[in-house]
Order: sequence, then structure tokens, then C-alpha cells
Amino acid sequence: MLKLLAAAVVGTLSLTLASAEPTLAERLGYRATDKLLIVNGDDSGMCHTANFATIEALEQGVMTGSTIMVPCPWFLEIANYAKAHPEKDFGLHLCQTSEWQTYRWGPVAPRAEVPGLIDPDGYFWHETPQVYAKATPEEAYREARAQIQKALAAGVDVTHLDSHMGVLQYRPDYLEKYLQLAVEFDLPVRMASQETFEQNGQPGWRAKFAAKGILFTDDFVFDVKYKDAADVKPVWLKRLANLKPGITELFIHAGKPTDELKAVTGSWAIRSAEFEAFTHDAELRAQLERDGVKLIGYRAIRDLQRKLRAAGGGK
Repeated sequence: MLKLLAAAVVGTLSLTLASAEPTLAERLGYRATDKLLIVNGDDSGMCHTANFATIEALEQGVMTGSTIMVPCPWFLEIANYAKAHPEKDFGLHLCQTSEWQTYRWGPVAPRAEVPGLIDPDGYFWHETPQVYAKATPEEAYREARAQIQKALAAGVDVTHLDSHMGVLQYRPDYLEKYLQLAVEFDLPVRMASQETFEQNGQPGWRAKFAAKGILFTDDFVFDVKYKDAADVKPVWLKRLANLKPGITELFIHAGKPTDELKAVTGSWAIRSAEFEAFTHDAELRAQLERDGVKLIGYRAIRDLQRKLRAAGGGK
């Protein structure tokens, strides 16, 4: 009887494992137990310093991709680099805000179509709550769509989407537009983890995106806090030592301590420290190698998504 019971349990377990959906890592050709890491550089295109720091981090460091801020003054510089280097992963950091005090940008879409996104000075609002108070989800969608179209027209082979300051990710009505864009342009997106969505009382969003065939990582590191620039490296060494199996995305802001960056933002020292840690720090690189962390970009995820959706894996 015990042997029969044991056999039944083993059989049931084997059936369950056989019928389980493969993980994203497995669909990409890795093992479910592998630790895969996307290091995304946010804010390329924001200024010249961000551009050349991002390029150096992509070419010499462990950064695996970057997201471009299309409305910003230095967009064309990074777009030209992306066009000339199609092997590099470039997504879009969709913007509806312009946070700095004296260095600002405004909409790509015709201003008459997005009046709620524009502040009294003619730029985007500084903060996400201001967008929610003054604009509509449809205006945010129109502006994001115009940014995607401009990037594509400039020759950027867009690999993924994310949202500057989380405008398209914090409210359900804006998340609907985020999903609409992902489906329309058939692109994977940055997504919070299931745990984060559950903590915020919105547990169904990952399943909703997945039902449309949109792919995203298993985990997203967004809550890193530093005391100061000297804290950047030790904080990341600790965080990277605790990566989960599956695919994790983290983001940094690459910069160098130039007069330009110092004039733009008070966070210049943090940005410069993140750049150094993920571009030139031997200890951080050695830890990733020692822990068997595999660096990947979004291009493989995008290509898989398009293959699956074309085959009927998404609506």
C-alpha cells in the first residue's frame, strides 16, 4: 500500500511538473534556476553627459541596455548611436514629466493634442501627481505614442518600453494605456513584481499583460536607497548577492561629474557613482561572475514575444 501511495504521489508530481508552463528563462533557452540580470541605463538622451556615460557603460561595463528619453535635447545624439550600433539594446523611457528646475523639455506630440501635460512655463509638469491632476490617460497615451514613432523614424530598433517617473505604471487607468502601447508596438515592458502589485492592492496586472502576450521580467529592483554617493557600491554589492532565480531587471542612471550634469541635477554625484560601479568596478563584476549571474538584454525577450504573438500566443 505504501509503495502504491508513493508511486501515485511521484506520478502526480511528475504530471504537474510536465504540465507546468515553462518560465521566461526557459523559453529563452536557460534553466529555470539560472540567475539572469538586465542592467538598464535610464535617462539616455537626457543630456550629453548621460549619453557618453551610457555608451561607455554599454561598451565597457555590465550595462546591457538603456532607455531613451525622446523629448530631451540630446535625443538625436543617442538615437544616431543606436542606429549605428543595432547590436545594442535601446528601449524608450516614455516621458510625461520634466523634473529638473532649469533644464526642461516638453511634448513631442502636437501641443493642442496634449494640453493637460503642459505646465504654465510650456514644459511637462515636474511631478507625477501633477500629471494625474492636470492631464488625462488619453493625453499620456498620445504623447507616448508620438515618442515611440519619433524614435522608430530616427532608426532606433526599439527593444522595450518603460515609464519615466512611473507615470504609466502607478494608476490603473494609465496602466491600461501602457498595455495598449505594448500591444500596438509589440514590445515587452518594465513591470513591477507580483509581490509589489499585491502590496499595492492591484494583483491582476501582470496576468492582464501576459494574457495579451506581453512579456516582462520576473523581478524588478526599484527600491534601492543610498545615504550618499559613497553608499552606491556597497548597497549594490549586497543587493546583487541576493538575486532570485529567473530574470531580474535593475536600473541605474549613468553620468560623469561634468559641469553639464552638475548644472542639470543635484543627483550628479549618485549618477556618477552608479556609472563607476557598473562600468569600471572590478569587485562588482567579479561578484556577478562568481555567483554565476548571466547578463542579458531585452532584445531576446522582444524577439521571443513577437515570435509567440505571431504564432497566436497573444491577442
